Amino acid sequence: MPGGPVSFDDLYAAHYADLTVQLFAYFGDRQEAQDLVQEAFCRALARWRTVSGYDDPVAWIRRVAWNLAVSRWRRGRTALGFLRRQRVAEPQVAGPGPERVALVAALGTLPPAHRRAMVLRYLADLTIAEIAEQEGVAEGTVKSWLHRARSALAAQLGPGQPDPAETTAQEVRRA
Repeated sequence: MPGGPVSFDDLYAAHYADLTVQLFAYFGDRQEAQDLVQEAFCRALARWRTVSGYDDPVAWIRRVAWNLAVSRWRRGRTALGFLRRQRVAEPQVAGPGPERVALVAALGTLPPAHRRAMVLRYLADLTIAEIAEQEGVAEGTVKSWLHRARSALAAQLGPGQPDPAETTAQEVRRA
């Protein structure tokens, strides 16, 4: 600069508005332009010993601000492309029916071993032998758990209700 080195404060006061107008004309958003120019000046301040020695420190700050503007524009374009590839709306799924709510509540009252046996038998379609092996018990124990669980569910769900084992499998598979 002619006349000796300029101070950062003087440079900021003299050129902030001009740079903001230039970026506003490019970006079309005054807030974005102000943010970008502020960021460019912050970067210049962090390197002021080096930047102040340049023939034209304002050119360096302008270049940084423009680079920031282009980077921000590219990030926005990438984000917009990503959003366009997303589903417009999440599919609506009907909530659980009253039978399902009652069944889940009834299953929750069973002892854990009985509940596991029911889930493994009717949802995972495991055989009694496979359940016995997985649980580390005899097959007769698994049969007993299943019988007690079905009886408890039938009592809780009341007369006239469908078979608890069949309802369990159908309701959970629909979910």
